[in-house]
Amino acid sequence: MSNYLKLFLAILVCQAAGIIGSFFTINSVNTWYTTLEKPFFNPPSWVFGPTWTILYLLMGISLYLVWNSKNTKEKKVGLKYFYIQLVLNALWSIVFFGFKSPPLALIEILTLWIMIFLTIRSFLKINKNAAYLLFPYIAWVSFATILNLFIVILNP
Repeated sequence: MSNYLKLFLAILVCQAAGIIGSFFTINSVNTWYTTLEKPFFNPPSWVFGPTWTILYLLMGISLYLVWNSKNTKEKKVGLKYFYIQLVLNALWSIVFFGFKSPPLALIEILTLWIMIFLTIRSFLKINKNAAYLLFPYIAWVSFATILNLFIVILNP
């Protein structure tokens, strides 16, 4: 398989996670979500789409760099962590927006954060650039976790 095709597929897989999540988000973002009390630092809704598109692009490039590396035991472990966190990423939107359950979504996003951390730690052993590309992702998910926590607190 050519490197360009691998890169395209890696980015496509990551963007697909966002597309899956968006099916659940789109139905609630202008209805149920608007009824929630949000913290003062909640960004405007239009920020989330471009931010996630860029993050999924970086995740895809990261995935490609690891996928394209030598086969090792660490590569298998890193890819396992990566795919688990990617599923958890899509699942958060389903839980938060689809199930309309910020408390359950908070538990889910904490699990997601741990899996992103394990992915980065694993990727550092395989390809440092692949790990560094995930730093903005874990930073954004850290921020999203704080937002989720405040939404739970403000909406008992």
